[in-house]
Amino acid sequence: MATIKKPDLSDPQLRAKLAKGMGHNYYGEPAWPNDLLYIFPVVILGTIALCVGLAVLDPAMNGEPANPFATPLEILPEWYLYPVFNILRLVPNKLLGVVLMGSVPLGLIAVPFIENVNKFQNPFRRPVAMAVFLFGTFVTMWLGIGAIFPVSQGLTLGLF
Repeated sequence: MATIKKPDLSDPQLRAKLAKGMGHNYYGEPAWPNDLLYIFPVVILGTIALCVGLAVLDPAMNGEPANPFATPLEILPEWYLYPVFNILRLVPNKLLGVVLMGSVPLGLIAVPFIENVNKFQNPFRRPVAMAVFLFGTFVTMWLGIGAIFPVSQGLTLGLF
C-alpha cells in the first residue's frame, strides 16, 4: 500500500515556496518504502535477467585466432571509444587531438552546471540544456560513425 502525504496548502511557508517553484518535495509519494523497497529490486532484477537472457540467447563470438606476425589493415578500438578515436586520427596536430580528447571529460563535468541553469524539469522549458545535449549527441554519433570509414571519409562520412 502506497503512503501519500498531501500538502497543507494553508501553510504560508509552503505557499511561498510553491510560488517560487520550490517545495514540491514536501508532499507526494515518499521514496521509502515505496520506491526503494518495492520498485528498485524489480528493476535491478529485471535488468540482470535481461542481460543474462541476451548473453544466453546471443553469445559474443570469439573471432579468428590472433596472428602475431600479421597486423590487420584497420585496427579499431571498442565501439564506445570510436568518437575520440576519430578525433585523434582526423586532427593533424596530435597535441591538439589529445587536448580535444581531454575536453570530453571536461564537457561531461560541465553537464550538471548547464542542467542547473534552469529550474524546470520539462526539456521544452530548458532550451539551453536541451540544445547542448542534442548537439553533443549529434557530434558524438557523427564522430562514432565516421570512425569506421577510411581516414579520407572519416569526417564527411562519404556524404559530401
